[in-house]
Amino acid sequence: MKAGYFTEFGGPEVLQYGTVADPKLTTTGLIVKTQYIGLNYADIYRRRGTYHLEKQTPYIDGYEGIGEVVACGTAVQHVKEGDRVLFVDVPFANAELVAVPEARAIHVPAAISDQVAATIGLQGLTADFLAHDLAQNRAGDRVLIHGISGGVGNLLTQLLTADGVSVDGVASTTAKQQLAYAAGAHEVFLRHSDWAATHTNYFDTVFDGVGSTLPVSLAITRRRGRIVFYGMAGGNPPKVDPIDLMSGSKSLMTGDLWDFLTDETIRQARADRLFKAVLRQTIVPTTPTIYPLSAISAAHTALEQGQVAGKILLAP
Repeated sequence: MKAGYFTEFGGPEVLQYGTVADPKLTTTGLIVKTQYIGLNYADIYRRRGTYHLEKQTPYIDGYEGIGEVVACGTAVQHVKEGDRVLFVDVPFANAELVAVPEARAIHVPAAISDQVAATIGLQGLTADFLAHDLAQNRAGDRVLIHGISGGVGNLLTQLLTADGVSVDGVASTTAKQQLAYAAGAHEVFLRHSDWAATHTNYFDTVFDGVGSTLPVSLAITRRRGRIVFYGMAGGNPPKVDPIDLMSGSKSLMTGDLWDFLTDETIRQARADRLFKAVLRQTIVPTTPTIYPLSAISAAHTALEQGQVAGKILLAP
């Protein structure tokens, strides 16, 4: 099969495209022929060698995709050949064929296209978990999202707005600023402006997936407010003194989505909640940017340099 892979850690230039061995079918597993593969910031961390990566020679990145089941193990009970499944936490996904445990396969309604499912999969489940498990905002709350026009930020804006929350955000360009307004944001600041100086102790919750912006997030969160930290897209955050948090009665919250997707029933139920939000148009996914899998290096460069807004998909 064809795959995107690398043999050493580094920048996008280490990525190659070529033929590798097909995955092996297990008794409780599936072989999925991928239609679209999701590209996420975690894939960049893995390529750099700074994030957990399953050992394999060569290294194959990627954990998210959608496709058709072309083979089933003898002990598989609830999936059959020809079924369409989404997966969000299966290694070695940057390939034409992926070995997916049955327990991690998510069934997708016929009314949801492959492209839409791949666009909202991991980032939609992340946005839902951030909003409803961690932040738990109430109608009328004021929140801010760093990187509001990214894949998670866009979906999080829509989910929060549907809950009656007032959403502000930070974007890097005027084009991304307009995308955030289209998603329902109340006010969107440009990253390099002096917006934070006039919003000290202002927001009930700040969602920070950038990392390096954590000191700003602490300053703009009001007393008894929450900072929800969920990523390091802009670099590792500086250390936080808990005494600084205590002096303002501020809470720093974080979590791992995988502590909430604990079994196949919960995984499917959360995905179904997301699919229903799309079908009801509570969520309107942005059109993804699609690269052929053979151009995986260019796709990594685009994500790393912030060249596109929204989701990047790879197409085998």
